[in-house]
Amino acid sequence: MVATSPPAEQRVLLQNISWQLFESLLEELGENRSTRLAYHKGKLELMTPLWEHENSNRLIDVLIITLIEELNLEYNLGGSMRVKRQDMAAGKEPDSCYYIQNEARVRGKTELDFTVDPPPDLALEIDITSSSLNQLEIYADLGIPEVWRYDGSTIHFYQLQAKKYVECDCSPTFPILAAPKVIEFLDQCKTLGVTTSSNQFRAWVRNQ
Repeated sequence: MVATSPPAEQRVLLQNISWQLFESLLEELGENRSTRLAYHKGKLELMTPLWEHENSNRLIDVLIITLIEELNLEYNLGGSMRVKRQDMAAGKEPDSCYYIQNEARVRGKTELDFTVDPPPDLALEIDITSSSLNQLEIYADLGIPEVWRYDGSTIHFYQLQAKKYVECDCSPTFPILAAPKVIEFLDQCKTLGVTTSSNQFRAWVRNQ
């Protein structure tokens, strides 16, 4: 008997969706939902995160916040807020996103207009079952400088250069951090617990 793993996400792809219909669906669905939407040039993907997806998202979020705080950086949390640009026919709700370099430009704002306000500096994408859309192309069209993509076994760091992403060995925002350290942290969370793993990671950052 072949053992199968439970799915990490449920995905539905819709074709030939106009921007106007996309906007109407956003209004109809409202904000209080678990489903996340990604739109790109007439294609709309609806993704519902399940346990493995959302647990990975939250654990990496803990790691990122720990890094930011230990490095004494100001930040703002965007969570899975909607980032969209009609001129690029692109819209995306990241798993998590962060303002760090541009934190001061959005500090205190209750609404953001991405025709004038900067996009998040860093976005986290959990993509374990593989999206039908090229998520990096969407992020590039939205102008997000750095993306982390976790595929269930490793994490990839990407930096936007000349409107395309280049994979990096270390995070551009946190040069001390390479992919193996993130995976080590996730593995430790499964065996030691989140609090113990976070404390050990915090001590590691302080020693760098």
